[in-house]
Amino acid sequence: MVNQPIGFLDSGVGGLTVVKEAMRQLPHEDIVFIGDQARLPYGPRPAEQVQEFTWQMTNFLLQKNIKMLVFACNTATAEALSVIKPHLSIPVVGVILPGTRAAIKATHNNHIGVISTEGTYKSQAYVQAIHERNPDLEVTSMAAPKFVPLVESNQFDTPLAKKVVEETLAPFKKTNIDTLILGCTHYPLLRPLIQDFLGDSVELIDSGAEAVSEVSVLLDYFDLTNANNTHQGSRKFYTTAAPEMFDLIATQWLGLTDLRAQEVNISEEK
Repeated sequence: MVNQPIGFLDSGVGGLTVVKEAMRQLPHEDIVFIGDQARLPYGPRPAEQVQEFTWQMTNFLLQKNIKMLVFACNTATAEALSVIKPHLSIPVVGVILPGTRAAIKATHNNHIGVISTEGTYKSQAYVQAIHERNPDLEVTSMAAPKFVPLVESNQFDTPLAKKVVEETLAPFKKTNIDTLILGCTHYPLLRPLIQDFLGDSVELIDSGAEAVSEVSVLLDYFDLTNANNTHQGSRKFYTTAAPEMFDLIATQWLGLTDLRAQEVNISEEK
């Protein structure tokens, strides 16, 4: 199985922030990514619908003979991972627990902030995960629903994005958080604006990047690491809509000059 690819799924292009980290940490691993741009955002959707769509992406990736599955989407992790994981025979990694562990390690004043989609916020997945590990930590959680559309429309470095970030995160200025979890894989694309607004005293935790570190550990644990150091990992990208916009954002973010996403219909995947 060591030569098989790792599968990544997301509601849109946000999961590319996870892929970027995977390319850095695991350059010899083949990667297959599916983004469900046709039905984003997942955040406002009912849990049952998120589970249905995530199953469809999962089954699409399983057909690609993947050796490990990464939920590169916080909403899918919060709403669907516990439902899907027991049915799979390959390792499955989400982004919430790795991000949680990193934030607990990083905080010095025991006050952690979390920004996420509406779905992840309503699930309270991060708050519960943090308090399960340390009930004495203070957690301030907030939904940031306007962030995903900014990223998906390739406006993450515009004056509009700066305005939206400042308006959305203003309540954090009244808290003493010293650590902020970026609880959606779209949000790292807004990281410079978020950091600039909150200041250097707040450490930002990229839950997707932390998840890749866990992937690396699990590859070794299950003897799935591609040990061929001369192999340059391949990258295949699929999207359910807007391949031109996907290619534009992905090329900018990943630095791949020959990136071409293939549009697919996964709505019939069972």
